[in-house]
Amino acid sequence: MLSKKTKYGIKALTYLARQENKTPVSIATISKSESISLKFLESILLTLRKNGLLGSKKGKGGGYYLLKEPSEIQMTVVMRILEGPIAMVPCVSLNFYEKCDDCPDENICAVNKLMMQFRDSSLQIFRNTTLADLTFKKA
Repeated sequence: MLSKKTKYGIKALTYLARQENKTPVSIATISKSESISLKFLESILLTLRKNGLLGSKKGKGGGYYLLKEPSEIQMTVVMRILEGPIAMVPCVSLNFYEKCDDCPDENICAVNKLMMQFRDSSLQIFRNTTLADLTFKKA
């Protein structure tokens, strides 16, 4: 299940992607527009900034803005920053692999096989979807 952190992070990123000229937007503005708790949103935006997706400007007229074009931000990057491993079990993770303690042989494990198919399908969707694909300009 998608965490609220990731759901709200995607909502905040799409809000920022709709801004003209990468204008900084205050946390309060995003919070109100997207119905996200201010304190929770602060934590999410800080995580995205620390991982190179957002920039920030302090003071009057300050706020957060995208560092890259929305078409350059793949959902695989966003998901891994906010959600962690994309794979549902560690034995099929590409970036966070760990052998399962209760599995003697991954090659014949039914769970491993199923989760590998799930991972591959999910990765295909996340790799082929950018922030631009999710951004609907308001009229």
